[in-house]
Amino acid sequence: MTEAERQTEAKSTWRIEMYHRALKQQCLIERAQCRRLRPVLNHIGLCIRAFVRLESHCYREKISWIEAKTSIIRDAVRAYLANPRYSLIPTA
Repeated sequence: MTEAERQTEAKSTWRIEMYHRALKQQCLIERAQCRRLRPVLNHIGLCIRAFVRLESHCYREKISWIEAKTSIIRDAVRAYLANPRYSLIPTA
C-alpha cells in the first residue's frame, strides 16, 4: 500500500468513525427503551433518519451538530413556553 492509498483509507475510516459517533451522541441510537426486534429496528431507522436530516441541515446552514441540535431544542422550548399544553398545579 502506498502512502497516498493509506491516507485515503485513513480519511474514509475517520468519516465512518465520525458517523458512528454522531449516531451515538447526537441521535441517541443506543438508548432504545425496548427489547423486542421490531421496536429496536424502528428506533434504529428513526435515528438514522434523524442523523441524515441533522447532517443536511448542518450542511445547508454551515453550522456544527451541537449548534444545530441546541437551536432546534431552544426553538421547541420557546414554542412550548409560549403556548404550554400542561400547567403545574401549585401544591402549597
